[in-house]
Amino acid sequence: MALSEQYITEDLHPIDLVEHIAEFNDWDFDRIAEDQIAMAVEGQWRTYSITLAWSAYDETLRMICTFEMEPPEARLPALYEGLNRVNDQCWAGAFSYWAEQKLMVYKYGLVLTGGNIASAEQIDTMITAAVMSSERYYPAFQLMVWTDKTPKESLQIAIAEAYGRA
Repeated sequence: MALSEQYITEDLHPIDLVEHIAEFNDWDFDRIAEDQIAMAVEGQWRTYSITLAWSAYDETLRMICTFEMEPPEARLPALYEGLNRVNDQCWAGAFSYWAEQKLMVYKYGLVLTGGNIASAEQIDTMITAAVMSSERYYPAFQLMVWTDKTPKESLQIAIAEAYGRA
C-alpha cells in the first residue's frame, strides 16, 4: 500500500500530513503552530532537526533541515567554497551555513500553487532527501573545516565509491 493511501489528502492540511508521517516513522516531533512542525530525525552521523512550515500566502511547503557546525573562523572560506561545490551536485534543495546560529542548513520548498495538494510521498521524499543529502555531505563538510584538505579534495574523499574487496 502506498503511503498516501493511508490518508485522504483532499481536506488534509500539509502540516497535518507531515504530522501523520512523523507518527508513522516514530520521529519525535512538536506541532509548533497550525502551520509549522518541528521534528528530530536520526541519521548515521547526526540527529537532524527538521522544520516544515506551510505558507498559504505563496502556497509553499518550506522545509529546513539543520545540524550544528562550529568551524574555525579561518576555515570559513573553505566551507563557503565547499558549499558552492556541494550545491552544484544537489538537484533539489540547497545547503547554506548560518554563522550566527552555527548551523548547517539544507533548505527546500515545495510549491503547490493553484490549489495543488501535497502527497504523503512528496513530503516523505522531501524529508528523506534532506537527511540523505546531509548524511552524504556531512563527512565532506567535516574534512573542509577540520583538516587542511581543499573543498574539492574533501568532496572526493567523502563521497568516493569504494571498489574491490577486502
